[in-house]
Amino acid sequence: MRPFVYARAEAPEEAFAGTEGGHPAFLAGGTTLLDLMKLDVMRPDRVVDINDLAQEYGAIRIDDRGLELGALVRMSEAAEHPDIVAGYPVIAQSLQLAASTQLRNMATLGGNVLQRTRCAYFRDTSWAACNKRVPGSGCAAMDGVNRKHAVLGTSNACIATYPGDFAQALIALDATVDVAGPAGRRALPFAELHRAPGDSPEVETALGPHDLITGFRVPALPWARRSLYLKVRDRESYDFALASAAVAVDVEDGLVREARIALGGVATKPWRARQAEAALKGRTLDENAAETAASAAFADAETRDGNAYKPELGRRTLVRALLQAATMRV
Repeated sequence: MRPFVYARAEAPEEAFAGTEGGHPAFLAGGTTLLDLMKLDVMRPDRVVDINDLAQEYGAIRIDDRGLELGALVRMSEAAEHPDIVAGYPVIAQSLQLAASTQLRNMATLGGNVLQRTRCAYFRDTSWAACNKRVPGSGCAAMDGVNRKHAVLGTSNACIATYPGDFAQALIALDATVDVAGPAGRRALPFAELHRAPGDSPEVETALGPHDLITGFRVPALPWARRSLYLKVRDRESYDFALASAAVAVDVEDGLVREARIALGGVATKPWRARQAEAALKGRTLDENAAETAASAAFADAETRDGNAYKPELGRRTLVRALLQAATMRV
């Protein structure tokens, strides 16, 4: 681990003090940051501990307008909150199925959505070719071991999979993310936070180098209660998704009025499957409709030798999720 300056922010404005012009990193749960610093993948010159900001950014609020989640809420707290379990089940399930109990007790919601790729070529600095770690160096995963890599949103520069679960739930519920930084505060649709790799896979989000996520807002929409998260992985405990689906559906008189679908484990960023949503609208949510939507979701999939199975697994995962949503009592 390289030398760095440690600072502790006791007020929001202190989080940004002294960060201009450097390479800072914010420390909350730290479950990803510290690992990557030890691996020499991330090299911040200043680490700012923001845990003391939990009084302002660590609350859960639910009212008629929807759900507000502070960025410093711990994953376990949100996963077990009875009003989230009942009113926003896709959020609770996405958190319950992530990591281990110990990590959920430490990790924050803000840090969770910003966790870095789990691609072995990114995390192992003995591999020189990683455009995300060293721009312009190539992508060793293209012709390497790529069984867990992405089939949607890929480019010639990167096929690394976004590893999280919670982000898919936020996209499915049309959430927004609140951001603070030296230039002030702003909000943006959560679906615009992460970026596909394109020619610049090292640029992963719309955040500036000194920006801090402060919270998330989820509107009170009709499909929030009829929502769920389905995750398929190699092992049931503490593993990342090979394919996952966050679905939220508004059904009236047996027909789908609105549908929201986000896919995980198969894409380079949290993936909104808009073509699949359009395929469901106005239809009875039965197996035929679910299969049509699933086919639309993976129509543009691009595979490599190791991950050629993923489109089929992703389609089956989405079909299961949609049919389970159709039988929910809300």
